[in-house]
Amino acid sequence: MRERRWEARAALTFPDVLALGERLASLGLAPATPGKEIICYIEEWPVPAPQAIDRLDPWTTEDVTLVHIHEGWRGDFFLLSGGYHTVYQRHQSVGTYCSIGHPWTIPETLRTLRPGAMFWLGFRHAHSFIRVRLHTAEVVTPRETRADDRRELWVDERRRGFASAIKVLNLPVEPDVEGGSLVLRPFVRTVPFFCSWPDAFGPCQFEFNSPDAFEFLVPASRLAATHGREPATIRAYLTGFSEPALKEFEAVQPDARYAYRCSAHCQLGELPDVLRAIAPAGRLYATLCEFQTQGLLPDGADAWAIVGVMGVEGGGFQVEVRLNRAPLPENEMAEWLQALLGMPAAYAPLPPFV
Repeated sequence: MRERRWEARAALTFPDVLALGERLASLGLAPATPGKEIICYIEEWPVPAPQAIDRLDPWTTEDVTLVHIHEGWRGDFFLLSGGYHTVYQRHQSVGTYCSIGHPWTIPETLRTLRPGAMFWLGFRHAHSFIRVRLHTAEVVTPRETRADDRRELWVDERRRGFASAIKVLNLPVEPDVEGGSLVLRPFVRTVPFFCSWPDAFGPCQFEFNSPDAFEFLVPASRLAATHGREPATIRAYLTGFSEPALKEFEAVQPDARYAYRCSAHCQLGELPDVLRAIAPAGRLYATLCEFQTQGLLPDGADAWAIVGVMGVEGGGFQVEVRLNRAPLPENEMAEWLQALLGMPAAYAPLPPFV
C-alpha cells in the first residue's frame, strides 16, 4: 500500500533516539525500549565483495539479497537478462530468486504519472514473472479524498499508463474501471496474476507469472527499449544462492557494484552496533513506535502511524514518520509532527523504484 512519509532531517545521536522514545511514551504511546527485540532492515549496504555479509554474523539475518548495480548502463537488456537467466538455471532451487530491474518510458505526456516507470524481469523456482510499476506525480493513499475532484483523470491516465506496457509486452491483461477505480484483469484466470502498491485510484503495480522460464525475455527487452539510449541504473537482485553461484553471477557483467539488503534480528539498543557493522555507507531502518493517530487527534481522520529510526551514512540517525493517510489537512501536518517529535519534519516521499 502507498504511504505518506515525512522526515525529520536533524542529525541525531542514538541517545537522542532513546530520548525521542521517552517523549513518545510520555504522550501515552508504547515505543520500543532498548532491550526490546526488533527487526532491523538493512536497506542498501554497499560492499566491496559478497563475503562482506559475514560482518552481520553476530545477528540472525533473513531475506539476504545481493544487489548488482550497473550504473550508466546502455547495453542490450536481452543479453544482460539472458546472462543472469543462464546462471540462474544452473543454480535454481526452492528459495532462490533472481530479478533484473530496468526503467521504461510511457509514450505520452500525462499529468498524474511521471514518464519514467520501472519493470522487473524475474525468475523464481519453476516460473518467471514480469512486474510493472508506475510512478505517480504525487502520493494519494487509499481512503484519502483530497484528489477526488480529479478522480476521472487519475483513473483514466492510470489505465493508459498500464495499457502502454501491456501492449508492448503483449500480455493477456485488460485494464478496466470498476467502482471509480482502476482494475486489471487477465484473460486467463488460471494464470497467477497480482496487483499491488495501491493508492486511492487502484494498483500502481502488477505482476504476471508464467511457468515458462523463457517467456518474458524478449517482451521485457521490448519494454526496456522504450527507455531509448539514455544511460540507466540497472539492478539485479539475487537471493538464496551459494557462494559458488554468486561467483558465477559476477561474470555476467564484471563492472557491477555490490550492495546487500536483508533484515537482522537485534535489540533496539544494538542498532549502533549494526550500523557500525555496515559502515561507512550502509543504511538501516527500524520501527521505534507504531500507533493509531486518533488517540492523539480525536478530531482528525483515523490513521496508522509508524515512527521509524534510520541509521545513515556517517554513523548518525534520523527519524521518519509513515502514515497510511494524512490524519489532518495538509497545511496542519508539519505543525502536528513537530509537536509529536520535538523537531521539524518535512514531507519526503520514498523513491518509487529503489
